[in-house]
Amino acid sequence: MYNKIILAGGSGYLGQVLADYYKDKAKEIIILSRKANATNGNITYHQWDAETKGEWVKQLEGADLLVNLCGKNVNCRYTPENRRAILSSRILPTELLAAAIMDLTHPPKLWLQCASATIYRHAEDRYQDEENGEIGEDFSVEVCKAWEACFMKAEVPGVRKVVLRVSMVLGCKDGVFPRLKNLVLSGIGGCQGKGNQYVSWIHEQDFARITEWILLNESFNGVLNVSAPEAVTNKSFMQLLRKAYRVPIGINTPQWLLEIGAILIGTETELVLKSRWVYPKRLLNLGFQFQYLNVQDAIKDLSRKKE
Repeated sequence: MYNKIILAGGSGYLGQVLADYYKDKAKEIIILSRKANATNGNITYHQWDAETKGEWVKQLEGADLLVNLCGKNVNCRYTPENRRAILSSRILPTELLAAAIMDLTHPPKLWLQCASATIYRHAEDRYQDEENGEIGEDFSVEVCKAWEACFMKAEVPGVRKVVLRVSMVLGCKDGVFPRLKNLVLSGIGGCQGKGNQYVSWIHEQDFARITEWILLNESFNGVLNVSAPEAVTNKSFMQLLRKAYRVPIGINTPQWLLEIGAILIGTETELVLKSRWVYPKRLLNLGFQFQYLNVQDAIKDLSRKKE
């Protein structure tokens, strides 16, 4: 059993996935959050502002694993104000955690930085792996580059560091899956845009398992694509989703309508139109065994569960 797992910014969806996964595997799970929530078994919440040191620092002492999940939700319009917030909400907590670690006698053994697979370019021609993937050039990519650079330059002797380039995480309780399901059930679950853009994904259970796999493989460090091996096009993904919920048809949403809708609901079309074709070359080469290799099995599993 692990001694202590730290989830910085862990009050959101991915934090809850990891807390659920580790609750029977660790003596203590510490969630650093802006809001103080009640203790739930061995899961305790400690307040921080993600900008300054405080009493929370001592909670990092003797941890087996620190996972940084901090960052403003990118599901918004990229106004100048939101751009600044998206960047600072990733950089400042990373710098703060590095500074806090330097104050510890027994720092975390492993620090995982949950970054994003959107760092790669729009790719419909070939997959992007850790070795030969091509970095893109838009705002989201610049955020990813700055985020990873900040993490990599942090000097924390004795702490193993790994960047997780996380693809779309599929789970029935939160994230993108329930939203796409609702589109399907509402009859508008056709493809978005032309539907040619690739969707790279990972089942939430495999996402959590990967973090433990890294923890157990002590020689592993650097950058890791966190994605299932088989990406699918948006069109195929939506077809499989409709099949799972027995909805025979779904109205397609052309790009021009997506642009209007994005303005009305305060988001960006990039989130659905960018082609993310990511391949987990390092995971496969080092022998990680996925529970959900293809999206059909993932959707089948999630469609049977209650939100």
